[in-house]
Amino acid sequence: MPFGYNGKILHVDLTQGTLEVEEPPEAFYRKYMGGSAMGMYYILRDTPVGVNALAPENVLTLMASVTTGAPISGQSRLNANAKSPLSGAIGDSQSGGFFPAELKFAGYDGIVVKGKSPKPVYLSILDGEATLHDAGHLAGKVTGEVDAILRAEVGRPKAEVLQHGPAAENGVLFSSLISMATRNNGRTGMGLVMASKNLKAVVVKGRERIDLADPAALAALNKAGPKLMPENPDVDALGTHGTASVLLPQNMMGTLPTNNYNQAQFIAAEEISGERMTETILKKRETCHACVVRCKRVVEITEGPHRADPLYGGPEYETLGTFGSYCGVRDLAAVAEASQICNMYGVDTISCGATIAFAMECFEKGILSPEQTGGLELRFGDAEAMLEALRQIVENRGPLGKLLSQGSARAAKAWGPAAEACLITVKGQEAPAHMPQAKKSLGVIYAVNPFGADHQSSEHDWMYEDGVASQLYLDRLAELDLKDPCEAGSLDAEKVRFAAYTQTFYSILDTLELCQFVWGPAWTLYGPTETVELVKAVTGWQVSLYELMKVGERRLNMLRYFNAREGFTRKEDALPKKFFQPLAGEGPTAGVALDPAELETALDTYYQLMGWTPDGVPTQAKLVELGVV
Repeated sequence: MPFGYNGKILHVDLTQGTLEVEEPPEAFYRKYMGGSAMGMYYILRDTPVGVNALAPENVLTLMASVTTGAPISGQSRLNANAKSPLSGAIGDSQSGGFFPAELKFAGYDGIVVKGKSPKPVYLSILDGEATLHDAGHLAGKVTGEVDAILRAEVGRPKAEVLQHGPAAENGVLFSSLISMATRNNGRTGMGLVMASKNLKAVVVKGRERIDLADPAALAALNKAGPKLMPENPDVDALGTHGTASVLLPQNMMGTLPTNNYNQAQFIAAEEISGERMTETILKKRETCHACVVRCKRVVEITEGPHRADPLYGGPEYETLGTFGSYCGVRDLAAVAEASQICNMYGVDTISCGATIAFAMECFEKGILSPEQTGGLELRFGDAEAMLEALRQIVENRGPLGKLLSQGSARAAKAWGPAAEACLITVKGQEAPAHMPQAKKSLGVIYAVNPFGADHQSSEHDWMYEDGVASQLYLDRLAELDLKDPCEAGSLDAEKVRFAAYTQTFYSILDTLELCQFVWGPAWTLYGPTETVELVKAVTGWQVSLYELMKVGERRLNMLRYFNAREGFTRKEDALPKKFFQPLAGEGPTAGVALDPAELETALDTYYQLMGWTPDGVPTQAKLVELGVV
């Protein structure tokens, strides 16, 4: 019997209105394990080369993993994959919450969605039984309303709902998938892909729990977690202040993007910090299934010009950055309202907030006129202008909203070369709130990452820098054969090796669908050794760290292979001009910039380490080695 997985993948053909169950062999699960790798198997097999991202032929996969649903912290994650409408490259996105575990309890390890329904539908999976239902009555309703309606319709008040919001119905390019009205599969436009298929939502609920190969070993691992938290200040701070706990340290180090990435310190950082949120508007801490960390924020604002409903959670660090410091906005309540609007309509907060910040810089430089904004004065620091731009985007309203709803890269093409100099995009996707000018190996990862700039695809430089990294980080990284910490601020071959090896480990996390705040190669609650122990305890497979790293490497090569099929080469592994310009302002990183020649040398080293061509394409030998072709 299988341990850790159900042995069932649900195939949904929306064009034909059919549902079929596939039961792959154990070898399939051990080779791919779940998440991106499992999804990419079907995408590479069934998605035509050159397909339009919004065409019915673009396969959408929703995958859990062999560890999802186990009674331990950090395992309830879901991966969404399809060709991205934002970049034209592969789309890849993870989310947490309770939906992933509930999908497993409902009897399935993943869902493969093909075609397009002639009318809006939603899919329910209740105790193993899958059914398609009419969803015409859900059009235009915000996410919290849809959750309530669907739970009532299926008669399961604790059912979990994954949906696209009205922003996707309105054609917003960076629309997300969202569950619990707070947990987003964001970044790469997976909400718009699902909307293009006329699939409104997936509702899941089940009573079965997964079988474990070694319950005692897993219980011991789980019991260790709460004891480890107080000893790990990074994870403990996540519980206390959420991801926003890093905002003030980022600002102190000069790595908090401000005024559209022109500066690295924000004068009002304290006013939008995690500590300020905890002191003022935090209502409670929320968690994902079985997780001890409880890093999710729930805020409430009932007085003043800005309101926040606890139903829609609260802002993460990235949201505080993109709608706060990126836009020069120091009003925490306004940023919390922006977070709520994004969750109500289902849009990625990073791309959305960064796109508004980009427009603000264009306006302040005279590239964008008041006539083009409909009279809206888009200036840094103006919270009301930020919120009005956001509303126009999610509603796809007016000339400004219609253009910005397509992302900053497309807006820049409409506004000309001067606007393109203001971009912070990689592969058409806006950069998150971690600055590669100061974390140089992150610049390499931003460039090479298959789905655009991403801060959760590798460890950050300071964790492997001499005199900076803690002994915990160094001991764990040594398990990955990283034993020679680099000089601070360097981008030598060892720093690139650090980037590549930790990216590969993060890749297995996105295959096992493990939370990178709980499981990881350095700073997290559990390290590489415990990750191996987890897989053994759940599945019974006698895996090694080497085998897991190979699965992570397989996933990365599958993602890059998809991009290569779509014509992506080294020329798309390019960073925006802004990252090569000295940072303005004061502080420890003022005047710092990436060096173009140094980055190109680092890319050469990275491609060689990965076994790819000098053009960044996986070689036939590498693809054969990993069983991709």
